[in-house]
Amino acid sequence: MSLQDFTFSQTSLQDFVECPQRFYLRYILNLAWPAIKAAPPEAYEAHLRRGQDFHHLVHQRLLGLPDSRLTEIAARDSLLELWWDAFRTYRPADLPGQTFPEVVLTATVAGQRLLAKYDLLLVRSGERALIFDWKTNQRRPNRAKLEARLQTRVYRYLLAYAGAHFNGGQPWAPRQIEMIYWFPAFPNAPIRFPYHEAQYRRDQSYLTDLITHITHLDEAEFRRTEDERRCRFCPYRSYCDRGSDAGTFTEADEELLSPEPDLLPASFDFEQIAEVEF
Repeated sequence: MSLQDFTFSQTSLQDFVECPQRFYLRYILNLAWPAIKAAPPEAYEAHLRRGQDFHHLVHQRLLGLPDSRLTEIAARDSLLELWWDAFRTYRPADLPGQTFPEVVLTATVAGQRLLAKYDLLLVRSGERALIFDWKTNQRRPNRAKLEARLQTRVYRYLLAYAGAHFNGGQPWAPRQIEMIYWFPAFPNAPIRFPYHEAQYRRDQSYLTDLITHITHLDEAEFRRTEDERRCRFCPYRSYCDRGSDAGTFTEADEELLSPEPDLLPASFDFEQIAEVEF
């Protein structure tokens, strides 16, 4: 089996850690399986679309579009309007520094490409780099679970490892990097993750070993998870003979349900809004 030209991301690595079989079906076989991820599907899909719309609104705001036009769009959905009002009130991104909204960073790790797409990177060259990620969770996540997720590890590691061009050509020291998860539903309670050298070394070893391990597996070694609770929110559960009914959307750990924001279509026609050239 070959993963030549495959680009790893926090999502694909998280899939493998949770269930190697899911990784195999999704990224190697590219199997599209007609099953819902959570029930009721209408509520789940509405939640995903609303989260995507919020990301678009913030992106347009960071590119310089006036609040008045974006507020008009947000008013089409009552919950989205509340989230947008929270963003405008708390202004989490209004800090000194240069902003890079929705910027992509890639690097070669263990002979493979590894990618991170940041909602916002805010830097003060030579001083600090803040990674912002907007999370539209209905419940505030457990800090320990969030810290253990691949997103927290990959995003900070890649910036320290390959983000020198955001720092005048000089690599960032891990202590200069911090990741901030900001929740419009809990605007005064962000979860912050500073970084340090020991964490960087652990992440480098872990990610190198993980990617190397994945790329050297035979097809038969991509086994199903032993934690069948995960199967309730996996679209491949019937394919794997792990049941046919999806778990209830309201009882799920939302981190299991939320894909990378750029993977979903927005419900609003944002193409009608001219982006300010960055």
